[in-house]
Amino acid sequence: MNSVLLSTAFFAPVQYYSKFLKYDEIYIEQFEHFNKQTYRNRCVIMGGNGPIQLVVPVVKGRGRKILIKDLKISYDIEWQRNHWRTIFSAYSSSPFFEYYKDDIQPFFETKHEFLFDFNLKIHENVCELLEIQNNSFLTTDFEKVPDETLNLRETISPKISPEIDLEFQPQKYTQVFSEKLGFVPNLSILDLIFNEGPNSYSILESK
Repeated sequence: MNSVLLSTAFFAPVQYYSKFLKYDEIYIEQFEHFNKQTYRNRCVIMGGNGPIQLVVPVVKGRGRKILIKDLKISYDIEWQRNHWRTIFSAYSSSPFFEYYKDDIQPFFETKHEFLFDFNLKIHENVCELLEIQNNSFLTTDFEKVPDETLNLRETISPKISPEIDLEFQPQKYTQVFSEKLGFVPNLSILDLIFNEGPNSYSILESK
């Protein structure tokens, strides 16, 4: 297979971005119904006491399922400010935080209406920062999985161990709190960017 089908994701994990170096074409699902407790609206970073989930709150519909492309972000709480404070606390001492922070911080200052569009903007930025070819396409229908395409919409998930993905073998790199907590694999791409900077591409490639 030379293509893979993925869900949308908020600062997706390393496993997710490893697929962009392996497959010629990436399809991102936009017609599925929103699923809770997935990477679609959350990411996991590493804090001084262990992994931290950052969750983007969404506007919940009443009694109906919402297509992921139509799901709106909620701003009833100041989650953007809280997220950035948490990221700053976790990574301000990392080797490449100062170098990349100006590229990342605007996502926690500017409001976007739809989660899917927000995630696409983040994804475009990550690909540019890491010099990854953004070989992604949006699906045109939920039911039809393109020919010769591996369906990983539900496989890359915080509920599922990345170990079931035989194509993904995490490579250790130095994390801010690794001396205290050991290496934690498959965190948000933010963890790799702030800790390894330009070396992130070669680490993704080796996975």
